[in-house]
Amino acid sequence: MKKNSGLWSRLFSVKREEDTYYAESHIRLMFRKLMRHKLARISLIVLALMYLLALFGNFVAPQGLDNYDSEQLNSRPSKLHFVDADGNFHLRPFVYGLKSERDPVTLRKRFVEDPSERYPLKFFVTGTEYKFLGLIPGNLHLFGVESPGRLFIFGTDDMGRDLFSRIVLGSQISLTIPLVGVAISFVLGLLLGGISGYFGGIVDSIVQRVIEIIRSFPTLPLWMALSAAIPARIPVVQMFFYITIIMAFIEWTGLARVVRSRFISLRNEDYVMAAKISGVSNARIIFVHLVPGFMSYLVVAMTLAVPAMIIGETAISFLGLGIRSPAASWGVLMQEAQKMENVALYPWKLIPLGFVISTVLAFNFLGDGLRDAADPYK
Repeated sequence: MKKNSGLWSRLFSVKREEDTYYAESHIRLMFRKLMRHKLARISLIVLALMYLLALFGNFVAPQGLDNYDSEQLNSRPSKLHFVDADGNFHLRPFVYGLKSERDPVTLRKRFVEDPSERYPLKFFVTGTEYKFLGLIPGNLHLFGVESPGRLFIFGTDDMGRDLFSRIVLGSQISLTIPLVGVAISFVLGLLLGGISGYFGGIVDSIVQRVIEIIRSFPTLPLWMALSAAIPARIPVVQMFFYITIIMAFIEWTGLARVVRSRFISLRNEDYVMAAKISGVSNARIIFVHLVPGFMSYLVVAMTLAVPAMIIGETAISFLGLGIRSPAASWGVLMQEAQKMENVALYPWKLIPLGFVISTVLAFNFLGDGLRDAADPYK
């Protein structure tokens, strides 16, 4: 009897859990299923770290975009030491001073460590002045070494600028443009695709012909044509705005096609016809009754569109058609990788590529997780 009662209690417990599961909101069910996707969880952590790095970039970066050291051109990444040349262990890591010499074989200038000079790593040091979020002035940096010591975590470029600082500060553009561009393309795609699919007729034909014209252009020549229209030597903020518009103008067509097809399949549903008979406005039918029906898909589509935007901005800047130096983005930093000499002699200049790949993969894995979570009842 006790065994039967225990069995029944377990069955009722399972039944209550199922009832609770199906009674939860769709968003909560999506979140629960997303958290069971291992790669999506890891991707969320990676993206959170990336955007925190971009948000606090001026604080994390030891130097600013305008800082350079003419004596440290193409210097290799600094090595952090805990044991000095005499074999003594130090709790605080340190870097040695650098001195230049000529390679006896290639006669190229190179930098070697000078054990007679030791500079300990310090946290919360004062340095280059900046404005946090463009508003709050400050000069405190997360880490650094005292002058005349030099700390180059990822080495320097051919102008003696700290590559780590430029990657961190460049992420503010490379990670922001895609989000703003996707937001704009999302609004355009949802609005124009919804109007096209809901009203049909001549409106549908006009919108579809415009989409076909835009999609018929090869991507690279279209980028070049739009970038050529940007005035030369404009402020970085305006350049940022123009590049965002370019990316959004190119990417909205795919989402508009999908939204149109969904609206065509839903516009004759009973609940839509009932709303029309009740005198509900077309705008309310579109945004209250139709769009929420496939909002989960739209979230997935937005997530998967961000990597394309990142690669697009990187490619435009890499070709010299987008953000230009002295401003920094990951595409600008990869321009030096165009020269095989730089790749062969100074391989650390490919480090920005690793950040691009990591971010794109993280967004793709997150999109895969969201795609699986979009139908939480499976």
